Amino acid sequence: MTPYDDRDPDIRRRRFRPIPVRMLVPNIITLLAICAGLTAIRLSIEGRMTLAVYAIVFAAALDGIDGRIARLIKGQSKFGAELDSLADFVNFGVAPGLMLYFWQLHELGNAGWIAAMVFAISMCLRLARFNATLDDPNKPAFAANFFTGVPAPAGAITVMLPIYAAFLDLGRWPAALTAGYTLLIAFLMVSRLPVFSGKSMRMRVPPELVLPAFVAVIFFIALLISYPWYVLSVGTALYLLALPLGYKSYRDQARAMQATTPPSGEVPSPPSAPTLTSLSEPPHDDDRPGRLH
Repeated sequence: MTPYDDRDPDIRRRRFRPIPVRMLVPNIITLLAICAGLTAIRLSIEGRMTLAVYAIVFAAALDGIDGRIARLIKGQSKFGAELDSLADFVNFGVAPGLMLYFWQLHELGNAGWIAAMVFAISMCLRLARFNATLDDPNKPAFAANFFTGVPAPAGAITVMLPIYAAFLDLGRWPAALTAGYTLLIAFLMVSRLPVFSGKSMRMRVPPELVLPAFVAVIFFIALLISYPWYVLSVGTALYLLALPLGYKSYRDQARAMQATTPPSGEVPSPPSAPTLTSLSEPPHDDDRPGRLH
C-alpha cells in the first residue's frame, strides 16, 4: 500500500467531508422510533401498559414514514438502512416481547419467558433473512409485491392482541393461550408465507380525490385516538384473516407466470432462508422499499 500523510489537507477533506442535512433527517426519525420503543419497555415495567402500547404504535408510524421521507429527499444511505434494521429489532421484537412478559407471561415462569424470547429471536431472524435475500436474482418480478413472512411492524401490532382484548373488557386471556398466540405470531414472521406488502399500491392520488383522501386520513386518526382498542383489535383480526388471500394471490401469479414461460421449472416459491454464502456477503439494502421488513 502507498503510504500517505494524514496531515495532507486534501486527504483530511475527503475523510471528513460535511454530511448533507437531508441524509440526517431519516436517521433522526429512526432514532425517535428507537426512543419510543425503549420508552415502551420502561412504561411496561412500571405497569403503565396503555402508554406502552401507544409508544409501540407511534414507533410503527415512524417506521412507516422514515424510508419514504428518505426517498423523497434523496437521503438514503447504507448507514440508515442498517440503523433501521436495528431499530425494528428493538421496537418490534424486544419491546413487545418484554411487554407481554411483564403484563402476563411472567405468570408461566420460565415457559412465559421462553415464549417472549422466541418472539424476539424470531423478529431478529426475520430481519436478517430480509437483508440477506433483498437482492436475490432468482426472485420473480411479481414477488417484489410480497413479503416473506409477516413484516416487523405488523408482527408487533398483531402480537399484542391479548392486551387489546383486556382493555376492551372482553376478558383476560389465559396465560397459556397468550403464550401460544405469541409463538404463533413468531412462527408467521419466520415462515415462508407470502404476505401482501402494499408496494404495488398507487402512491399518486387523482386531483378529484385529494380532499376525500385528507378526510379519510383524518377520520382514521380520529378513530384511532378515540377508540384505540377497537381499531387495533379489528385491524389485527382483519390482517390475520387476509393472510390466506396473500398466499392465494402469490400462487395465482406464480401459476400465471409459469403458464407464459417454457415448462422448465416448478412454480416459484418465496425466498428461502439465506445460505452460508449469502450470510457472508454484506446486504445491499440502500433502496429497500419503504424500509419495511
